[in-house]
Amino acid sequence: MYLIIRQILLTLLTALALSACTLPASTPDGAATLQAVYTAQSATLQAMKTPGLPPTSPALPTFIIPTLPPQNALPSQTTAAAHSIPSITPLPILLTVTSTSAPTYCDWAAFIKDVTVADGTTFAPADQFTKTWRIQNIGTCTWTSAYSLVFSSGNSMGGPTSVRLPGNVNPGETVDLSVKLSAPSALGSYQGYWFLRNASGVLFGLGNSAQKPLYVDIKVSGSLTTIFDLVTEYCHADWRSAAGDLGCPGNVNGKKGYAIDITNPQLENGQTYTGRGLIMVPELVTNGYLQGYYYPTFHFQKGDRFRAIINCQYLANGCNAIFRLEYQSEKGAPIKTLWSFNELYDGLYYTADVDLSPLAGKQVILILTIASNGSATADKLLWAAPRIDRPSNLITPSSTPTRTPTRTVTPTITATFTLTATPTVTVTATATASPTATLTPTPTSTPTETETPTPTATP
Repeated sequence: MYLIIRQILLTLLTALALSACTLPASTPDGAATLQAVYTAQSATLQAMKTPGLPPTSPALPTFIIPTLPPQNALPSQTTAAAHSIPSITPLPILLTVTSTSAPTYCDWAAFIKDVTVADGTTFAPADQFTKTWRIQNIGTCTWTSAYSLVFSSGNSMGGPTSVRLPGNVNPGETVDLSVKLSAPSALGSYQGYWFLRNASGVLFGLGNSAQKPLYVDIKVSGSLTTIFDLVTEYCHADWRSAAGDLGCPGNVNGKKGYAIDITNPQLENGQTYTGRGLIMVPELVTNGYLQGYYYPTFHFQKGDRFRAIINCQYLANGCNAIFRLEYQSEKGAPIKTLWSFNELYDGLYYTADVDLSPLAGKQVILILTIASNGSATADKLLWAAPRIDRPSNLITPSSTPTRTPTRTVTPTITATFTLTATPTVTVTATATASPTATLTPTPTSTPTETETPTPTATP
């Protein structure tokens, strides 16, 4: 075996020497060198496989395997990797700074919604209305009755300079804040801006820095003319509940629901409204409802508005129901909702002002709906002066046909017919009954009178 290994080494040395002699020094042939090595390795393997070799062999000489030179690229990669780590570290630092720098304020508000008078609501000059915002206390301090809503800038619309909060509003709670306003006399668009003021006189509001105001945004388009009065027309509407069709006026002693008109109704806050309204009571069942289907005989125009004051009837404690204005394109068609409002007995009344421009060019069935939220026992809802108004400048001689519904709205003929029919029948019945009742006792008394003259004639 020793001789074989020696032979292999000599062969390798010879191959290297020959390659050095036959190839130019300036251009080494790596392929030839590798071929010589592979040949020697093959010979070695072949010799090792040759049969007849003894199972054991003398100790082999120690070969020193050359070690690879140090790889300069490895440290440079390691160094690059090491340098790449610090470039990531600023990210968590920035996140930490951002999370800890979120502002918090003692006094801070968030706008929830406009309860009444949505942005862009149209009013006639000098129209009175109540603007109500629903806001949330998102600060860390409790608002007390020493806090106020104060006018800041813009058009005050005849409102007060400040209105105190009704009571404590803890962090996380919401509150409805209202101011009574009136539309300016000149046509145009108007905005008024309001802030909250704490007990120390410091103003605060909405937004990331608690410095944005609440605002009211209205349009004054000129005088409005009522073209359809839903109170006057209520007995020409179809009134229905789940119990079926109902008569008009409704049966106030029944349980199927009813609608009646009322003059100078008392609003939820105890104030008397000078005018007419509708009291609507749903069927006295859980989630009971009542609907009135109106059939206007005119086409709606852009700028038409449904307007009313809505609230629970005065002293209807526990009232909790939904007002809805809906419509059908025709009988039997799906009912679509134009506007909805959830009402609780809270001592406040609200203004409904619904833009009917989406119905322009259409003649639809309007539907007044109320629906109980649960028990209907205490639900008596009041629509004060529900009507459809149109800007007066849109009523021209060419649109005189709109006077047809006006005649229907305030129909002398219809009212006379209704009043005449009822009294005529009643009076006739009473007159017929009265003579009958009179004649019956008269014959009874006549014999008595006949007997009296008879004795007188005898003497």
